[in-house]
Amino acid sequence: MPEVVQERNGLRVLACSAEGTTLRGEADALEVIAQASEHEVDLVVIPAERFDEGFFRLRAGMAGEIVQKFVNYRLRLVIVGDLSERLANSSTLRGFVEETNRGNQVWFVTDLPELDRRLGSPP
Repeated sequence: MPEVVQERNGLRVLACSAEGTTLRGEADALEVIAQASEHEVDLVVIPAERFDEGFFRLRAGMAGEIVQKFVNYRLRLVIVGDLSERLANSSTLRGFVEETNRGNQVWFVTDLPELDRRLGSPP
Protein backbone atom coordinates (compact mmCIF):
# COMPACT_ATOMS: atom_id res chain seq x y z
CA MET A 1 0.00 0.00 0.00
CA PRO A 2 1.52 3.35 -1.00
CA GLU A 3 1.62 6.49 1.06
CA VAL A 4 -1.75 8.24 1.20
CA VAL A 5 -2.60 11.90 1.73
CA GLN A 6 -5.69 12.32 3.85
CA GLU A 7 -7.38 14.91 5.98
CA ARG A 8 -7.65 14.32 9.71
CA ASN A 9 -9.28 16.95 11.89
CA GLY A 10 -8.60 19.71 9.38
CA LEU A 11 -4.94 18.78 8.81
CA ARG A 12 -3.36 17.39 5.66
CA VAL A 13 -1.68 14.14 6.66
CA LEU A 14 0.78 11.91 4.84
CA ALA A 15 -0.06 8.42 6.09
CA CYS A 16 2.86 6.11 5.35
CA SER A 17 2.25 2.44 4.76
CA ALA A 18 3.81 -0.28 6.88
CA GLU A 19 5.62 -1.52 3.78
CA GLY A 20 8.45 0.49 2.38
CA THR A 21 11.94 1.62 3.20
CA THR A 22 13.03 1.02 6.76
CA LEU A 23 13.94 4.30 8.42
CA ARG A 24 17.52 4.01 9.67
CA GLY A 25 18.74 7.58 9.80
CA GLU A 26 18.74 11.13 8.47
CA ALA A 27 18.73 10.20 4.78
CA ASP A 28 15.64 8.03 5.18
CA ALA A 29 13.91 10.75 7.19
CA LEU A 30 14.72 13.27 4.45
CA GLU A 31 13.07 11.03 1.84
CA VAL A 32 9.84 11.03 3.84
CA ILE A 33 10.13 14.78 4.46
CA ALA A 34 10.55 15.35 0.71
CA GLN A 35 7.38 13.37 0.04
CA ALA A 36 5.56 15.36 2.70
CA SER A 37 6.76 18.60 1.16
CA GLU A 38 5.57 17.53 -2.30
CA HIS A 39 2.09 16.98 -0.89
CA GLU A 40 2.15 20.07 1.35
CA VAL A 41 1.08 18.15 4.43
CA ASP A 42 1.04 19.31 8.04
CA LEU A 43 1.73 15.99 9.66
CA VAL A 44 3.35 12.65 8.80
CA VAL A 45 2.11 9.36 10.27
CA ILE A 46 4.58 6.48 10.16
CA PRO A 47 3.91 2.97 11.50
CA ALA A 48 6.40 1.92 14.20
CA GLU A 49 7.36 -1.16 12.17
CA ARG A 50 8.91 1.07 9.50
CA PHE A 51 11.64 2.09 11.96
CA ASP A 52 14.84 0.11 12.36
CA GLU A 53 15.11 -1.53 15.76
CA GLY A 54 17.98 0.85 16.57
CA PHE A 55 15.49 3.72 16.60
CA PHE A 56 14.03 2.34 19.83
CA ARG A 57 17.45 1.94 21.48
CA LEU A 58 18.03 5.59 22.24
CA ARG A 59 21.76 5.21 22.91
CA ALA A 60 22.24 4.57 19.21
CA GLY A 61 21.18 8.17 18.50
CA MET A 62 19.01 7.19 15.55
CA ALA A 63 15.77 8.42 17.13
CA GLY A 64 17.33 11.79 17.86
CA GLU A 65 18.61 12.15 14.28
CA ILE A 66 15.28 11.28 12.71
CA VAL A 67 13.13 13.30 15.08
CA GLN A 68 15.43 16.31 14.76
CA LYS A 69 15.05 16.30 10.97
CA PHE A 70 11.28 16.52 11.28
CA VAL A 71 11.58 19.28 13.88
CA ASN A 72 14.05 21.22 11.69
CA TYR A 73 11.60 21.11 8.79
CA ARG A 74 8.72 22.07 11.09
CA LEU A 75 6.84 18.94 10.17
CA ARG A 76 4.84 17.11 12.80
CA LEU A 77 5.61 13.41 13.18
CA VAL A 78 3.36 10.71 14.59
CA ILE A 79 4.65 7.20 15.16
CA VAL A 80 1.81 4.70 15.33
CA GLY A 81 2.01 1.25 16.87
CA ASP A 82 1.93 -0.81 20.01
CA LEU A 83 5.19 -0.14 21.83
CA SER A 84 4.04 -1.59 25.16
CA GLU A 85 6.67 -4.34 25.25
CA ARG A 86 9.49 -1.97 24.32
CA LEU A 87 8.29 0.58 26.86
CA ALA A 88 8.08 -2.05 29.59
CA ASN A 89 11.69 -3.02 28.91
CA SER A 90 13.22 0.47 28.66
CA SER A 91 12.72 3.28 31.13
CA THR A 92 14.76 5.53 28.81
CA LEU A 93 12.43 4.92 25.87
CA ARG A 94 9.42 5.28 28.16
CA GLY A 95 10.71 8.68 29.31
CA PHE A 96 11.38 9.78 25.72
CA VAL A 97 7.86 8.82 24.62
CA GLU A 98 6.28 10.56 27.61
CA GLU A 99 8.30 13.71 26.98
CA THR A 100 7.56 13.92 23.25
CA ASN A 101 3.88 13.24 23.83
CA ARG A 102 3.70 16.32 26.08
CA GLY A 103 4.58 18.50 23.13
CA ASN A 104 2.92 19.06 19.81
CA GLN A 105 5.73 18.20 17.36
CA VAL A 106 6.25 14.43 17.83
CA TRP A 107 3.74 11.95 19.19
CA PHE A 108 3.72 8.22 19.78
CA VAL A 109 0.21 6.76 19.60
CA THR A 110 -1.06 3.20 19.69
CA ASP A 111 -3.48 3.52 16.78
CA LEU A 112 -5.22 5.99 14.49
CA PRO A 113 -8.29 6.44 16.74
CA GLU A 114 -5.90 7.62 19.48
CA LEU A 115 -4.35 10.07 16.99
CA ASP A 116 -7.81 11.36 16.05
CA ARG A 117 -8.64 11.91 19.74
CA ARG A 118 -5.39 13.82 20.26
CA LEU A 119 -5.93 15.95 17.17
CA GLY A 120 -9.43 16.76 18.37
CA SER A 121 -8.15 18.00 21.72
CA PRO A 122 -7.12 21.61 22.11
CA PRO A 123 -3.31 22.05 22.35
